[in-house]
This record gives sequence, structure tokens and C-alpha cells, in this order.
Amino acid sequence: MAFFYTRCTLLIVAIAATCVYAQGHAASIEQMSIAEIEDKLQACSLVQDLNTYKLATSPQTSTLTSRIFAILFPGSPAVNALLATLYISGPPNFLLAFCPPNIDPASLSVMVAFAVGGLLGDTLFHLLPEIFIGEDSHDSVRFVLVEPNRNLLLGVAIMIGFVTFVAMDKGLRIATGGQGGHDHSHGNVEVVKPSAKSSAIEDSPAKSTRSRNKQSNGNTDLLVVKDSKDKEINASVKLAGYLNLIADFTHNITDGLAMASSFYASPTIGATTTVAVFFHEIPHEVGDFALLIQSGFSKRKAMGAQFVTALGALLGTLIGITVQEYGGGASDSSSGRFEGLMGTSLTYGDLLLPFTAGTFLYVGTVAVIPELLETGPNKSLELKKTAQQFAAMVTGAGIMLYISWN
Repeated sequence: MAFFYTRCTLLIVAIAATCVYAQGHAASIEQMSIAEIEDKLQACSLVQDLNTYKLATSPQTSTLTSRIFAILFPGSPAVNALLATLYISGPPNFLLAFCPPNIDPASLSVMVAFAVGGLLGDTLFHLLPEIFIGEDSHDSVRFVLVEPNRNLLLGVAIMIGFVTFVAMDKGLRIATGGQGGHDHSHGNVEVVKPSAKSSAIEDSPAKSTRSRNKQSNGNTDLLVVKDSKDKEINASVKLAGYLNLIADFTHNITDGLAMASSFYASPTIGATTTVAVFFHEIPHEVGDFALLIQSGFSKRKAMGAQFVTALGALLGTLIGITVQEYGGGASDSSSGRFEGLMGTSLTYGDLLLPFTAGTFLYVGTVAVIPELLETGPNKSLELKKTAQQFAAMVTGAGIMLYISWN
């Protein structure tokens, strides 16, 4: 038995009462915080025997992954969160310099599938267990005190994170006239180019005026209507590019919040979340870069715009650090069990991680899965592509599982 959990509140209180009062303590269980109960439990002979058994059967070993994470994230939770933000924002934007302007985002489907596996693996294997149960300790067993209302509030925070991205995506679709939301394929964006039937001389204002004078009134009206329609379509495509920048900036803020909340939860959760977000950012940035090119941006301006949106991750990280430092967190042992939000042990800082999990669930499913479900008429080609996508998804999730297992 590597570690021991109990989810029965009465059992935990009974064990705590036996250990505390057997040692002559008069402290009331109701007035003790969770951290204080945990300390008292660790003094019990039964728990000490469990700790001895755990150390004997599951000795702590230093893996290659843990050594790499220790080098990449050597500081406090705040410092590590800022470093992680640099890691997830710098390299993907730097890669855009080597990205051709005419790249097809649909060619990144395998990379997108890998990122989906990483995001869902991080959410299901790391974030959700950490949110509801907490992280295991390498040298002692841990107990879980179940608070039904606390679990409900954590579930509400997850749903708020999910619905926030639904609202953002829906608002973007409304703003662009229903042409699509903030996805990775951007395949629904049509590149509108002016007609090239006439020469440059014929397109000059003077020549155009003379041509219209020679034509009938009906043909001139038709030409004016066509020109205005082309300008309207071009404006719509350009608007989609700018709105996507706004959505990208907001998305990066949530990535920054994820960095802060995960590192304040534990170094392992922070490191795995950084890995998952990093692999997600590469196809995400390339897809947004292609959309900006299609919207009329030059390569240099598109790279500059992507750099500006990357500052949203830094802003989100700073917000997350502020909330954790001044809003309280899971490590705050000064408050009692029922002195937090709505009579629970939760603080505002404890809600950042479930909010992040909700956004990851949306991005990993609703925002990306529809792209992976798209198929073409060539069945053999689609079967091959599907196999590659599933293999990439399993690989991404497998990496998260490997890190968690070890």
C-alpha cells in the first residue's frame, strides 16, 4: 500500500478525536483547521506505522523528469509561474519566424491531436485529482476530509471556466457574422482577392472613369455594387482577424492564470501544466498566424500582433499570483474549516485551479475536437490521417500519465 486515503468524514473525525483526546488535549475538533487536524493525525501511532510502511514499500527516487523540472523551475511558486509563462510564450512565437506565410493550418492536425491529448491528460490526470483530493506526500500518508459544499463550489468554478470560453467563442461568432469561432483550423476564413481581369492601367482612377462613361448606366451600377460588395467582404475578413487577436489575448490570460494556480498547488502540477500548455500553444499560434496573414497582415505585422497577445499570458500570471498571495490559497492554514467561502474551507485562490480546468476542458474538446472530426471524400487517406491523429492524441495523454505515475 503506497498511500492511504479515507473519504469518510465521520471516520476521520473519530480517528482525530481518539488521537487528540487520548493524548490529553482539550481542543475542540470543530475549532481546528484542516492543517491542525492533519498535524494531530500524524502524531497517532497508527498513522506513524502507515508512514513507516509507505517509506519501506515506496521509497522516494529521483527520476530524470523530476531533475529536469527542478532545473527549469528552481524558485518559489511566483518565480516558477513567471518562468513557465516565458517558456510557453517565447518559443512558439519565435517559431513563427520560420513559418511560411502560406502555411495551411489544416496540415497541423496531427500536432493539434497531440496537444488535445496533452491538455485532456493534464486535466484528468493532474488538475482534477489535485482539485478534489490534493497531492500525495512522498514521506507520509494523507487523509481527505470531505466537505460536500466545498466540492460543489469547486464544481461550480469548473463550470464557470467552461462557460466563460463558451461565451467568448459565441461572442466572436456573433461579431464575425457566424463565420466561425476561435478555433485552430480557421478553415472557414475565405481569402478575398480583388479581380485581376484588368491591367494596372485599366484599374487607374482616370481609366476607370473613362470606361464607365462609355458604358451604359445599368452596367455602371452593377460595377459599383460589385465593388462595394468586395469591400464589405474584405472588411469582414479583416474584422475577423482583429477579433481573433482579442480572443487570443483573452485565451492567453487564462493560460497565465493556469501557470499561477498550478504552481501554487504544487511544483509537479505546475510543471505538467506547463508542458501541456506549451504543446498546445504551437499549433494554436501557427493557426492564428495564418489567420492574420489571410486577414491582410504582413508577416512582420502578424508576428508583432502575436507577440502583443502573448503579453496576455504575463498579465494572467500576475493576476493569478496576486490572487494567490493576497486572496489566500489551499496552503493557508490560519483559517478554520468553516471560515472560508460560503462556510467552507475554500478561499478565492483555491478557485483558480478549477477555473483553469474548466477552460482546458473546453479548449481540449469543444474548440478542437470538431476540427479533428472533419473528413474528406478520400476514405483511405482519411483512415490513415485518423490513425495518425489518434496515435498523436494517445501519445500526448501518455506523456501526462507517465509524468503523473512517476
